[in-house]
Amino acid sequence: MDKDKLEIYWDENVPQGYEPFLTELVERGLLHTKNPVGVEISIAFVSRDEIQELNLRYRNIDEPTDVLSFPFSEPGTSSIAPATLGDIVICLEIAEEQAQRFGHSHKREVGFLTVHGLLHLLGFDHEAEEDEEEMRQLQREILGDLQ
Repeated sequence: MDKDKLEIYWDENVPQGYEPFLTELVERGLLHTKNPVGVEISIAFVSRDEIQELNLRYRNIDEPTDVLSFPFSEPGTSSIAPATLGDIVICLEIAEEQAQRFGHSHKREVGFLTVHGLLHLLGFDHEAEEDEEEMRQLQREILGDLQ
């Protein structure tokens, strides 16, 4: 793998035309957080039922959610393939509902969820109030004026 090349593995459900937009957001997120761009991640798009099943299996929460992140390794630990960050799973149905509720496009909502998932892969969380504010600020900065 080229240490300066981002590799994103997309599943077959990626909305048409979203790949360049989401790739740019992932690159911006990596650069903004001072992480190397030469990494691998996968981004999958699933139904409400599928994400609820994943949420139950991996987080013991029996309800759907908008995005889940599965880091390849714990932040700060070494791994066999340090260039592999992990997986982001996004529920397109929930993204559509949230886009309507917040008054912006579906594409922008999927972009937000991608950035949110990426930040989790990079070790950020929102368990404590100050961590949540840091993530919100990073998300705003990374998304910038992208629509």
